[in-house]
Amino acid sequence: MHDDLPQRKAQHLDLVQRPEVEPDGVDTLLSCVQLVHRALPELALDEVDLSTRLCGKPLRAPLMIAGMTGGTDRAGQINRDLAALAEEAGVAFGVGSMRILLDQPDLLGTFAVKPARPPLLVANLGAQQLVQRGTAAALRLIDLLGADAIAIHLNPAQELVQHDGDRDFRGCLEAVAALVREVGSEKVIVKETGCGIGPAVVRELWERGVRAVDVSGAGGTSWPRVEQLRAREPQARALGELLSDWGIPTAACVATARAAAPDLELVASGGLRSGLDAARAIALGADVAGCALPLIRAHQQGGIEGARAALQGILHALRAAMLLTGARDAAALRASRPVVLPPLRDWIEGLGT
Repeated sequence: MHDDLPQRKAQHLDLVQRPEVEPDGVDTLLSCVQLVHRALPELALDEVDLSTRLCGKPLRAPLMIAGMTGGTDRAGQINRDLAALAEEAGVAFGVGSMRILLDQPDLLGTFAVKPARPPLLVANLGAQQLVQRGTAAALRLIDLLGADAIAIHLNPAQELVQHDGDRDFRGCLEAVAALVREVGSEKVIVKETGCGIGPAVVRELWERGVRAVDVSGAGGTSWPRVEQLRAREPQARALGELLSDWGIPTAACVATARAAAPDLELVASGGLRSGLDAARAIALGADVAGCALPLIRAHQQGGIEGARAALQGILHALRAAMLLTGARDAAALRASRPVVLPPLRDWIEGLGT
């Protein structure tokens, strides 16, 4: 039995405003991806084409506002505002874990984003709940939200620190495979929640029909740290402290996932904080860059206008970085051969493919 979900979701929104949820010493390693400057780009800024596709849907820019919240009135306002901005910018949008709706469907309004209609709207359910509730639960959430796809999230490190969190992680691969068979590969994204997905798991997912993965690597919000800050029991606090820097750096996840499954649709999230981070992730092999915390913080500090300015800043910097590498589109950016420095190079060699 889990603790009170609405209370926990409210606490999460407060806690992610605090700087300590991004532990010192945890690094995405995106700074090790050095884009090569092209002094003669032979491009105009307005010629740079940001458009791409994800889950069969066209996006005007390779960006996803990643799922993070829902379940409270405050979360509902965040979801509606950020979804409206996603529609405005033509980028993908996902809500946070919708498990609560399986038992409390009256809270749908805290996830529903109408009248906004982003080009790709993604529902969200934990892998353990998919095992426990079956594909019918995922189908119900897709239907309730009117979503185009569903993200099945993986968060074992967070669950181990969380009071009354899940402790049994068996059966997730086959549950995901069953869901893909039921709804098709274009409707399923498998995502981590800040600890990363390594190449071995990427291959296992690919073999089971998964065609879109969000690596959500280490270097941004640490959910074990968030749960540590919530924990009352000394043992949970101690484990949260130990696991606060657990995971595979985002940049290492991206590079090795691309090598492990060359045709995978790859979302890079986990600590991306700027358009330059997005450009580095795409140059490393991602199709789409994902972010959540910068936009939620901007929204909490300046409302929808603050979030709009943050989103526009990310897209403007991404476009500038592409011009400065001579990349007319995302495919050209991925082909631009950035210089990869240690320790990222060591991580890539260590993980292998």
